[in-house]
Amino acid sequence: MTGTDWAAWQQSWDRQQEWYMPDREERFRVMLDMVEALVGPKPRVLDLACGTGSITSRLLRRFPHATSVGVDLDPALLAIAEGSFAGDERVTFVTADLKDPSWAASLPYDSYDAVLTATALHWLHSEPLTALYGQLAGLVRDGGVFMNADHMIDEATPRINAAERELRHARMDREKAAGVLDWADWWAVAAEDPVLAEPTARRFEIYGEHADGDAPPARWHAETLRAAGFGEARTVWASPSDSLVLAVK
Repeated sequence: MTGTDWAAWQQSWDRQQEWYMPDREERFRVMLDMVEALVGPKPRVLDLACGTGSITSRLLRRFPHATSVGVDLDPALLAIAEGSFAGDERVTFVTADLKDPSWAASLPYDSYDAVLTATALHWLHSEPLTALYGQLAGLVRDGGVFMNADHMIDEATPRINAAERELRHARMDREKAAGVLDWADWWAVAAEDPVLAEPTARRFEIYGEHADGDAPPARWHAETLRAAGFGEARTVWASPSDSLVLAVK
């Protein structure tokens, strides 16, 4: 993988994700604000479903003395993450399937100050996500935090949801016409890259086409996290379509 411009791949992933979520950096800022407020500037972090390491990148830029363990199953995104952080002793990556009940056995530590995830767990349905939240309650130390920033749809507000979706998709259509890469376009480019072609093929063997789970509302996440063993949980940031739920052990 020598000679691959991993920074360019990271930037292209960020641009593709920002097409869907123009407020993406704001949710990361609030997430790290809450990390600092509740566990301090030197946390041991589990970057859950880490992808290319977007959270880890922002974590270490803000908190140079933090450490991060990234866990994911996607071989292509992990290749970008591993290439990007090669040689950084603060970062470890683990390949594991979060739907496997024994996934946490692959982690290098038994407890974490913070478990962070963004735009990743919506592909889990409610039952496996409930089970995962129970496992996370056992990984977060007392006083530590879990945060999930993701699509959380409140079905009690259908007119608001429809209006927001229409406006958001009109913006996306304009940007797509101007040349922005969407999810499918980005993966098509990765599939043609000499280094990423093979892990991209394996990625689609594992996942197939992208599919969403249940995307329950933020209040469901908060209630489920409290039932799992967290002492407090609530929304600390929201856009019209997404929320950041924070739980404290």
